[in-house]
Amino acid sequence: MAERIPQHAHCQICGKAVPSSESFCSEECKDKYQAMVKKRRMYIYVMYGLIGLFFVLMLFQTGFIGV
Repeated sequence: MAERIPQHAHCQICGKAVPSSESFCSEECKDKYQAMVKKRRMYIYVMYGLIGLFFVLMLFQTGFIGV
C-alpha cells in the first residue's frame, strides 16, 4: 500500500518540498524571488513610460498638441 505524503508546499524558486506554512526553502531562494519581483516591477515601469511617450508623440503627430 502507498504511504501517505504529509501536507506540504513547494519552494517557488527551486521546487523543493517545504512545510505548508512556508513559501521558500531557504533565504537564498527568498532573495532570488525578491530580486525577480524587483526586476519585473522595473520592467513594468519602463513599459508604462514607453507607452506614455508613444502616446505623447502620437498627440504631437496628429496635431492635438502644438509646439
